[in-house]
Amino acid sequence: MLRFVFAAGLAISLSACQSVGTGGVIASSAPTELSAPAASAIAGDMVSRFAEQAGPGTATIVLKPDGSPFGQALEASLKGWGYAVVTDQKTDAEKTIALAYVIDAHEGQVLARLSTPQVDLGRAYTATATGAAPTSPLSVMRRG
Repeated sequence: MLRFVFAAGLAISLSACQSVGTGGVIASSAPTELSAPAASAIAGDMVSRFAEQAGPGTATIVLKPDGSPFGQALEASLKGWGYAVVTDQKTDAEKTIALAYVIDAHEGQVLARLSTPQVDLGRAYTATATGAAPTSPLSVMRRG
C-alpha cells in the first residue's frame, strides 16, 4: 500500500510539471544515464499500456524526442505497435495524437509518464543495466 501511495503522489507531483497543451506537443525529457535495455523495457511496457487506451496503430503519433535512449526506444516501440510516428515535420494525417514523455529518477526508482491531450499514463520501475521491472500499478488519468 505504501508503494502505491508513493507512486501516486509522485505521479501527481510530476503531472503538474509538464502537460500537453492546446498549442501542440511539448519537448519530452529523459535522463541519458538510463541504460538502453532499461529504456527499451520501460518503453515497451508503456506503449503496450498506451495501446490499450488509444487502440493499437489507430493514429499518427506526433512526438518531439530529446535524443535520449528512452526517446529512441519509445519511437521504435510505437512503430512496432503499428503507429506512424512523426518527429520533426508536419503531417497531413487526419487523426494525430500529440505524445510527450517524462522519465525521472527518484529514490532508486524510475517514474515514466506518457501524456496526450486525452490521457496520462504513469508507472514506477526499478531499472538495472540489463532491463527494468514495474514496481507500481499503472496510473491512468483521463481527460474529458
